[in-house]
Amino acid sequence: MPTGQERATIVRRAVRVAVAASAGFYPLLYGAGLPVMALYALFAPIAVGLLSPVPGSGRQRVSVMLRALPPALVLATLGTLLAVQTWAAVGGMLAVGFVLAFAAVGGPRPAGVAPGLQLFYILACFPPYAPGTLGQRLAGLTLGVLALAACELLLPDPPAASYPERLARALGEAARGAAPGGVPPEKLREAGARLRLASVPPAERPAGAGRTDRALEQGGRAVRRLLDQLATLAETPPAGPDPASAALLDRVSELCATCARFLRTGTGPPVAGALEEAMRDFQAERVRLASGPPGERPPVEVLRRQSQVLALAESARMAEITTDIAVHGHPTEPAVPRRLFWYAELSTPRLWARRVTGNVTFRSVLFQNALRTALGLAAARAVAGSLDLSHGFWVLLAVLTLGRTTAGATWRAVRLAVAGNAAGALVAGALLIGLGPHTDAYAALLAPVMLVAFALGPLLGIAYAQGLFTLVVATAFAQIEPVTWRLSEARMIDVVTGSVIGLLCGLLAWPAGARREVHRAMAELLRVCAELVPVTAQALLTPAGGSRAGPQTLPDGSRAAGPQTLPDGSRTAGPQTLPGVHRLRLAEAAYAQYRTEAPGEDTRTDWHAMLIAANHMLLGAHWLPRLGLRPEAGASAPAATWAQATAEELVAETDRIAAELTGAPAPVRRWTAPDGPPPTPLSVDLEVWMTSLAHQLTRIESSLTPPKSADAPPITPSRRRTAPPG
Repeated sequence: MPTGQERATIVRRAVRVAVAASAGFYPLLYGAGLPVMALYALFAPIAVGLLSPVPGSGRQRVSVMLRALPPALVLATLGTLLAVQTWAAVGGMLAVGFVLAFAAVGGPRPAGVAPGLQLFYILACFPPYAPGTLGQRLAGLTLGVLALAACELLLPDPPAASYPERLARALGEAARGAAPGGVPPEKLREAGARLRLASVPPAERPAGAGRTDRALEQGGRAVRRLLDQLATLAETPPAGPDPASAALLDRVSELCATCARFLRTGTGPPVAGALEEAMRDFQAERVRLASGPPGERPPVEVLRRQSQVLALAESARMAEITTDIAVHGHPTEPAVPRRLFWYAELSTPRLWARRVTGNVTFRSVLFQNALRTALGLAAARAVAGSLDLSHGFWVLLAVLTLGRTTAGATWRAVRLAVAGNAAGALVAGALLIGLGPHTDAYAALLAPVMLVAFALGPLLGIAYAQGLFTLVVATAFAQIEPVTWRLSEARMIDVVTGSVIGLLCGLLAWPAGARREVHRAMAELLRVCAELVPVTAQALLTPAGGSRAGPQTLPDGSRAAGPQTLPDGSRTAGPQTLPGVHRLRLAEAAYAQYRTEAPGEDTRTDWHAMLIAANHMLLGAHWLPRLGLRPEAGASAPAATWAQATAEELVAETDRIAAELTGAPAPVRRWTAPDGPPPTPLSVDLEVWMTSLAHQLTRIESSLTPPKSADAPPITPSRRRTAPPG
């Protein structure tokens, strides 16, 4: 059931649409005697205000509507001209349907207005072929959209907090969490959960392809990770005195508070590179202490806690860089590592080109949805034109409004819609028979019927919405031309025809929606990111002062990528991570759609944990080679063997999980890493990173299958000894 706030939003929308439709329809029909213009003035607010869920506040929706008006006029013109032949209208519908449905790659606002734009083409592309009425059509459409825009300003919805403001609040919570005294771990995690895009209104989600939106989205993930790291740190009290960690946490707290203020005001940015310098000083102190005499070295638990502090400082540093890009629109200082901020210096057209081409694949759910929608609309236009269905527009309207991303969901929607239309057709038929040709009675009924239909339909469900909309159609068309009860019959036939076409498209084109795609996308994401683990481990096995001049041979015989000189002069080792970032985008899109398709199903599988694990691998591959603690004289032979074997087992376990996701035969687990903690000397940061990853993979696997017996030990290195490394 809708909440009180949602009900108020629905009622306000119903009032706006009903008032805007009436303001154009009545004067044009009864005052000016222009029925074609009146019809388009009536239809435009319904298409853009009701059938297109444009998100945002009043001003935001007005901005979207005004920017959508020129394309709407072009589409209405195109539809009017292509109505000359059925084949021309079908070809136009195929192209228009795909382009507008694929516009969802641009974010919630283009996706929201796309159905309305499609409806402008659909209404105009049906007979009669009347290019002489094009001027009236365009004028009515313009008046209808402008009337709705005026109503949006006069009766707006209350604005929601913007994403930068939400990010600033989360940074403020992180600043308090890093300060002495801290914040309870559960509150830190709650603050991070509020940054999840599922918890943010669609209009405020940073879903665009430009630098600002990409920086805000990346910054949100960095701050969520920072809050979770702070919560984990708060749950593990210090094992001993650690002034270096306390000092670095103070710098993190100060940085978060400054970034929060910078996001709100746009002034007083943090000092560029200050945290990076503090992290390097912190690491130098760790190296000095860890390389001292055995009796003076800090306990291993202190070193592990320091590793956690350094990792959360890296998250804060990423939040600093993304804040700089989001506020200025571009980085004022080089964003390092460049691979992770690959978008920072690209132009907006190139970024949009990457977004579009990255989704032109059958693995993209956005591409799948666009293709399914375009084929369904084109087929519906061909059937309506071939059979010369009266008011064939309703056939396409049924395909557009009742189609879902799964065949099962489409069937449920169609069942309810047909039942609602049947009831509405009976009531509308009785109304037309009872009132006959008295247009004044229909004129008196239209406005209140629209208000009731547009308010109760979304509140009560599809069946009521379809039945009430049938009454709106009957009372409107009865004023434009003489009609009989056969109008209800025609609408019923058209809706059933469109429903059948939509069902067939749903059955033939990706009937399971994102169910299969989310399994495949997550499997590919894990496989690609797992390749980073052995290379990252190899980078941290080299001596602290050793050379990293060239590629190294891994245990499996493959060659690790050697260091590269970045444009800022820094050196980095490790593989190319852009393929992993691309896979992460596709997996997130598939997961987002899957969550809307089956919110109550498959609650056991921890999809979110898979995204977290992939991010864990990507980020570790970036910061560990740059700041990870290395043994002074290189890893001992047993330590190197342990690290290499553990990395191989992590890759093998990831492959096992990926095989389970795709239904392929999963290899038998064979844990071959030595028992007990890693031999010394070994990088503590590498140990903490791989141990954390092992825990995540164990949690993921346990969510895929029922609990196993004790003969399948978790892939977690044991820690029966606590001797410090070295």
